[in-house]
Amino acid sequence: MQFTSESVETLVEQFTKLPTIGKKTARRLANYVLKMPREEVETIASALTAVKEDVQRCSTCYVVADRDPCPICSSEKRDASTVCVVEESSDLTAIEQTNEYRGVYHVLGGVISPLDGVGPDDLRVHELATRIDPTFEDAAAGASPDRAASSDGGAVGDEDEPSTNGRMDGEDASETQVDEVILAVNPNVEGDTTAYYVSQLLEPFDVRVTRIARGLPIGGDLEYADEATLSRALEGRGHVE
Repeated sequence: MQFTSESVETLVEQFTKLPTIGKKTARRLANYVLKMPREEVETIASALTAVKEDVQRCSTCYVVADRDPCPICSSEKRDASTVCVVEESSDLTAIEQTNEYRGVYHVLGGVISPLDGVGPDDLRVHELATRIDPTFEDAAAGASPDRAASSDGGAVGDEDEPSTNGRMDGEDASETQVDEVILAVNPNVEGDTTAYYVSQLLEPFDVRVTRIARGLPIGGDLEYADEATLSRALEGRGHVE
């Protein structure tokens, strides 16, 4: 039996579709909306609509933005030779708030998670490799049928294989624009798996692959730190400044 407004129940039901929002929280939000001035509710509704109509992904780094290319990729003040790889656009925002990074970004769109059915092909790892060397996509696309034929005694010989550095023969390695790729993925199983896969994919290229340090947080206490965190902190130790 319906004891309250059907419109309110519909709003509650929509709120429960949001992550971490249960039935009770959704009902509190719906009651709060009822008390809000109509103008504020209309502003929220307009903002929700604008997100779907105006927001797009940058065709270079794949961050969500209002224009393509995004302000970071189009800025002449950014160092395009350094690419910071993040999982989602929200991670980019966190790094930008430090005011320490001056390079550009690449948003993977998630991490490798076999349990969730997410593999490398579901992420933008090949787009990353193509940013480093535009010939990567062409070489990958033309490799499988020819190599299959060569294994059966086909006409494809060793001289047709692409060079080990990921470029076509005769191409100057100095033309590579990206010098360093920083892997800024979360320090968990999925993040470690993704970092390993990306590092292996980029190994043939003339590019330095690094990962952000992991260890004790500022203000942390050694007594309460877990063994894994302490181990990572010791591995990533640096000079005293």
